[in-house]
This record gives sequence, C-alpha cells and structure tokens, in this order.
Amino acid sequence: MKKLYISFLVISILALYGCKTPDQVDVANDLDKELEEILMTSSAGKGKSFYQMPESDDLASIPQDPKNPLTPAKIELGKLLFHETGLGQNPKMSSGMNTYSCASCHHAKAGFQACMPQGMGDGGSGFGVNGESRTMSEGYQFSDIDVQNIRTPSAMNMAYQTNVLWNGQFGGTHLNNGTEASWTPGTPKFENTQGFEGVETQAIAGRDVHRLVIDKIFISNVGNYKELYQKAFEDNTINDPKKLRDNGALAMAAYERTLLSNQAPFQLWLKGQFGAMSDTEKEGAKLFFGKAGCSNCHNGPSLANMEFYALGMKDLKKGSYGDHSVINVTDASVEHKGRGGFTGKEEDLYKFKVPQLYNLTDSPFYGHGATFYSVKDVIVYKNNAQPENDIVPVDKLSPEFKPLGLTETEIDQLTMFIEKSLRDPNLERYVPERLPSGLAFPNNDPQSIVDLGW
Repeated sequence: MKKLYISFLVISILALYGCKTPDQVDVANDLDKELEEILMTSSAGKGKSFYQMPESDDLASIPQDPKNPLTPAKIELGKLLFHETGLGQNPKMSSGMNTYSCASCHHAKAGFQACMPQGMGDGGSGFGVNGESRTMSEGYQFSDIDVQNIRTPSAMNMAYQTNVLWNGQFGGTHLNNGTEASWTPGTPKFENTQGFEGVETQAIAGRDVHRLVIDKIFISNVGNYKELYQKAFEDNTINDPKKLRDNGALAMAAYERTLLSNQAPFQLWLKGQFGAMSDTEKEGAKLFFGKAGCSNCHNGPSLANMEFYALGMKDLKKGSYGDHSVINVTDASVEHKGRGGFTGKEEDLYKFKVPQLYNLTDSPFYGHGATFYSVKDVIVYKNNAQPENDIVPVDKLSPEFKPLGLTETEIDQLTMFIEKSLRDPNLERYVPERLPSGLAFPNNDPQSIVDLGW
C-alpha cells in the first residue's frame, strides 16, 4: 500500500510539472517580474523580445547584408571555408603551407576569440586545450608572424554589427558613410568601396591580411568544394578567380552571421525558461539593466550598440602577458588611437567600439589591450572609473565613464550574470565534423595536430 501511495505521489508530481527540469520552469516569480519591468525600461518599451536572438536556421530573422542574402548552402560552404586550413597557401615560409585558417584566431573553444592576448595565424604553432598554447613556429622570425596590434575581437553575434573591428573601419555603409577619405587605396580599408556591410567587408579584406587563398580550392576541386560552391551561388563564376575569391569570402561572412549565442541561459530565460538563471544571476541582470547602467552602452540582442567610447584602458603592448608574449606592436600603432586612428578626426581619438558580451569567459583576456584577466576586473575598473592609460587625455574620456557606486556583493552578482547567464555552452554546434580537404583544423601545423588529437 505504501509503494502504491508513493507511485501515485510521483505520478501526481510529474503531471503537475510536466516532467520539466529546473531550467524549464515557465512560471515567473517576483524576481523574474522585477527583471521584466527593468527590461521594459532599458528597451524603451519593447520588453524581452528586444533582447532575443533568433535560432541560427531562422535566416529571415537574422540581420543580413542585402547584397549578401543568407542561404543554407552559402552558410554551409562558409562554415567549411572558415575552418579550412587548406586556404593557408600564402605563408611567409613554406613550412606554414596549409597550417592556418580564420578559426586559428576565432575558434569555438575560445568563444570565437583567440584565447590569447594576441591571435596568431601564419607562423603559429600548437593549440593546447582551448587555443591557449599557440607560439611562434620554428624557423619563423618575429616579423614573419601574422599577428595584429590589438586583441582579437569575438566573431560571435556579428550579425548585429554594421561596421566591425574595434575602430569600426570595415563596412562601406552605415557609420562609415562620410569616411571615404580614409578608404586608402592599396590597404584593406579600400574594400569598403565594394559597398558591403562590415562582416562581409572584413571577410573580403581578411583574405590578403591573413594570407589566405580562396579561389584555388575551388579550381582544383579539393574534396567537393566545386560542387558546394556551385550549389551556394548557382552561377557560372567558377572560372572567374576574382568572383571565386569574393564569393568565398561572402560565404564565410554568411556563416559568421549565424554564430549566435541563442542557447545562453539569459536567452533561454527571455524565451520563458525562468529556471535557466539562478536568483544571483537575476539580481546581476537587474543591476546590468538598472543601477549599474551597463545597458546604456551594452544594449540590444548582442548587448552591444554601434557606438565608440574612450574608457582609458591600456593598449596591447609588446612584452609578456603571463605565459604569453606579445610581438610586433609599437607605441606608435595606429590601432591605439581607436576610431580616431581610422577617421583622422580629433573627436574620435581613443574611442573603441562597444564589444558584445556573450561567451566572454571562454578567453581569459579582456579590453582592446588584453590588460584585464577576468570579467570582475573589468567591472571593478568601470565601478571605480579611474583611467589606467596615461596616453588618453582626461577630456577625451566618455561621460559614461564615472563611478557606479556598486557594493562588493553587487559586483559579484553582476559578474555572475555576465559569466554564467551570457555563456552559450554549446558553440561546438557551429563547427564542422571534418573538412573536405581532410586537414586538421583550426590549425594544421605538426604541434597542433598532436594537441588536437588528429
């Protein structure tokens, strides 16, 4: 009789809750309702839907360049090309042939960042566990390595960026209308003249910057790339090397637009799974969109607006960053001037684009100069509002850079929200199982092959 009663009780509970796990709880408590009210204010009356990301296969709902419409075939081709080490055919040394890809600096294990203060393409060796152990290949000189003068930005949620990079230099539309004088012939910025948005322009410009050769892989028909290309573009450009190069880059940009953190706990919460976030995370979210004022700049689905601010953070510098070394960076690097280094305008100096905030904890470096080593470090910096970069004049600092008055408990709550609620745990869904070339990826150098277990 006792067993029968217990069975009846279990059945009753299951019927009541519909076999739901904690994160599937669809009844809002008082904390949820408070957060919903705050979001209504921060979104100017649009509510939770203002922050929701679509599913990655809901192409009609993903922001896209009208000149590069999204299609499943184009995205699938782009996913392969983005990771294809067989595109690494213009290295500084023959030993670098077919060893690097776009994903060398933007890979899933690091939240499509580099997991290093300075991403390293051609001339890099090794991967480690999450991309943290890439070093200079034997035989290469410092001047040979493909590295940049600023921390590698995330490729996540780029669909919500009309102009990309820390200075917003890529994209011949939107914010860059009127900056044509800065589109210098013979430089990557000249690709803005093609009139694409930022994601597409960066992909096109990145071919030469990062020593990638796209057309040959179609012409030689490695694997089934020729067939995939013709399916994606349905034209007769297979014999036009320039179109192959441009279309291959556009396919990669199409793929990048689908890299959405739509399985992060905050995104699940927005869709009604109120148990997806803990009470501490919800308190942190209330601070983010309320008292702390984070959403004054970090707003919208990717929690980033298309604006530029001077916050006085230090720049990427040559030297040691813990176990990592930064190379080929000088104090005169134009990247250190932020938006002003691109536009040449005095009012733009030292301003950097507001970054998206999802999957930050997958890489242990923060800020355009990689000088912060945790989310909490950044929050404390903004809470204190004491600039650390002596090069940035005080009168250039943003009015938004002011003390926030957060307590230690509030800092911890805010940190928890950003670290936990904004981390999509399943980015591997955006990674191909294998490449048509059969090569290892995201790197194909001997040490990476060992590290990756190929």
